[in-house]
Amino acid sequence: MIGSIRGKIVLKTEKFLIVEAGGVGYKISVSPDTLSRLDALRLHSGQNDTSVSFWIHTHVREDTLDLYGFLNHPELEFFEMLIGISGIGPKSALAILGITSIETLRKAIGTGDTSYLTKISGIGKKTAEKIVIELRDKMGTELGGTSLQGELDSLEALKSLGYSQSEAREALKKVSSELDTNAKIKEALKALGGK
Repeated sequence: MIGSIRGKIVLKTEKFLIVEAGGVGYKISVSPDTLSRLDALRLHSGQNDTSVSFWIHTHVREDTLDLYGFLNHPELEFFEMLIGISGIGPKSALAILGITSIETLRKAIGTGDTSYLTKISGIGKKTAEKIVIELRDKMGTELGGTSLQGELDSLEALKSLGYSQSEAREALKKVSSELDTNAKIKEALKALGGK
């Protein structure tokens, strides 16, 4: 199985990349969050042909072999925990990882906040409950007691100002989770205004 790939991105779409490594182009599915982080890395480095490295999950079915790429190992581990849950496939797990940071997802699961998972990702209540039940013990107890209501309130406030759910989620990803709701909204508006 392929565990990691390092190479040059030769094609980028909204859902996957082609990374050339050793003369072979690998089609790697990635989350929208990974794509935006890659764009930020490229802008920061000032080069378009920089080498990138991905941790890879190789998903084998009887008729396909798909590669899923992650910029860091904790994302890969979280992805593999998600696909270990009955009813959640790789595409659903990638979509869940794309909605917010792993830390926020861990808080939602650790506190049993199924309403956060259903509102922010669009997954159903039963799936959210299944994720919480199966992963809560793996998330640890250090996250208990943390409320995500401020995150939901911020999301709803941005949506009421006319931003789409995806625009609001992207802006909130860039804001510190330590801020109160009003400060989160202000910082998210700054991020949205900077576009």
